[in-house]
Amino acid sequence: MQGKTAARAALALTGALGGLCLWAAFEASDRDWIGDYASLILSGGVLTLFGALLAMAGPLGLWRALPRALGLAGVAGALLWLTKLRYADTDGFFTSPIPALAGFVVATLPVPFLIAAARTGWRDYPALFLEAWSIILRFAAALTFTGVVWLVIFLSNEVLGIVGITLIERLLEDELAPMVLTGAILGLGLAVIHDLAEYLSPYLVLRLFRLFLPLVLGVMVVFLVALPFRGLDGLTGGLSPALLLLTMVAAGVALVSIAVDQTDAEATQSVVQIRSAQGLALILPVIAGLALWAIWLRTGQHGWTPERVFVALIGGVGLGYGLVYAAATLRGGGWMERIRQGNIRMVLVVIGLAGLWLTPVMNAEKIAATNQLARFADGRATAETLDIYTLGRWGKPGDQAMAKLALMAKDPGQEALARLLAGETTAPLTDQTALATALAKLMPVQPPSATGTRDTLLAGADGYLLESWTAICTATPDTGAPACLMVVADLMPLRPGEEAMLFLQHSPDYIEIIGVFLDDGGVAQTRSALRVDGGYISPDQALALMQQYQTTPAPVTAVLLNQMGTGDAGLFVLP
Repeated sequence: MQGKTAARAALALTGALGGLCLWAAFEASDRDWIGDYASLILSGGVLTLFGALLAMAGPLGLWRALPRALGLAGVAGALLWLTKLRYADTDGFFTSPIPALAGFVVATLPVPFLIAAARTGWRDYPALFLEAWSIILRFAAALTFTGVVWLVIFLSNEVLGIVGITLIERLLEDELAPMVLTGAILGLGLAVIHDLAEYLSPYLVLRLFRLFLPLVLGVMVVFLVALPFRGLDGLTGGLSPALLLLTMVAAGVALVSIAVDQTDAEATQSVVQIRSAQGLALILPVIAGLALWAIWLRTGQHGWTPERVFVALIGGVGLGYGLVYAAATLRGGGWMERIRQGNIRMVLVVIGLAGLWLTPVMNAEKIAATNQLARFADGRATAETLDIYTLGRWGKPGDQAMAKLALMAKDPGQEALARLLAGETTAPLTDQTALATALAKLMPVQPPSATGTRDTLLAGADGYLLESWTAICTATPDTGAPACLMVVADLMPLRPGEEAMLFLQHSPDYIEIIGVFLDDGGVAQTRSALRVDGGYISPDQALALMQQYQTTPAPVTAVLLNQMGTGDAGLFVLP
């Protein structure tokens, strides 16, 4: 018992020391002793060191874990230092969560390998499998314990505050105490949970997860069967379809790995689950391939961004997992062991790619900035479609691209680019009438005789609205139908003239519907279009309405509502 108490105290002190070191890194930056980027590197190293130390201390012991955690922290800190070549400051680093995610992968995924290497060998799959899931479970339970303790602390502070005792409140006013206390609680929780490992085994959780195998397989099969009938337009709606597909791939990889477990003896013995795992293994490369195709189509339309580079990389990893799993399954007997060995290789690939993401070798911002400049230079992108705000947030490569655009803006014929860089609209305000006239030629109207109302509403719209609507109306959807439509009707009887509903097709599966009317000063105002019950129109309903009104005038009917009272002071209830 004394040994357990000493071990728990040691881990609690280790966690407290980690909180103290993290506080010191932040404090040094706040006092300008070190720069913000140095604080970022130091903080990342501290989090890696103490996170790995607390994770490995249970199975290895504190002193055996220390040199391994120090080595991992050194690698993580060095990779964070290399990101200085890409970002001028920490704001650039945190513009996107992707660099931090890459650092997290480098800091966490090697930990099971370090534990297995110190015990039975770094390629020992049963040890890797068990330690990986045990670490996840231990940290989840310890973080929950930490949250509960903090809840008790806050409640205690409130209770003591009733009688005027503010000791806890004063103690927590300084950042040092909360960080040290959080580290100590986390360390203590991990120590206790490791001592009770036989009562908190990952086996129960993993066997529960196996029940999802047939469900996830069914969803993927239904998706693939319905895809040819629904069409492939939904895959081009942006990053979301690709991310959703890759999320399903990740779920499939996790579930197949859980099904095959550490060895054939521990693997699922259920025929349904075995066949489901094999079916998932065969389907995964198809799903990952569709995700990559969606990214390729989107990139062809709008060019590369760091986010698209990242999703494409994740898609490549997903395809790699899918091909490994499918090949292992198709080769017949021993397919489970081949999947286990494939998992080891693929995790090493993921760690390597995460490390490369933080180095100049895989500079996503440079790839994206170079591509966007090339698209502008060859005419695939124009000043109207160039997003200089986003481009300027891509670290040093983005700044370099902006400098090149500034030089290009001095060339004859680049007046629109010069105005854009100067913070002006791409068209002078004096050309607002010309914009409205040009948009009127692009925008179909229903009924066809309502061109006068359309032109009047467009003439009263602000320039930025006209530019936005023009960009949409000039697009050509795969269906060949116009991407915008104005439907005119007397929608507000108390106002003179007619109003309109404007349909704007931003993507194949997203159509915006807005109401447009002129105020007393003749300026066009916009409002969101709602259903009579106050709800929004679903994408499918919006598409159906737009297709219907392109050929058929819209019927206009009264809203079946009465109000209590008169005028603007009246009250009514939405059905």
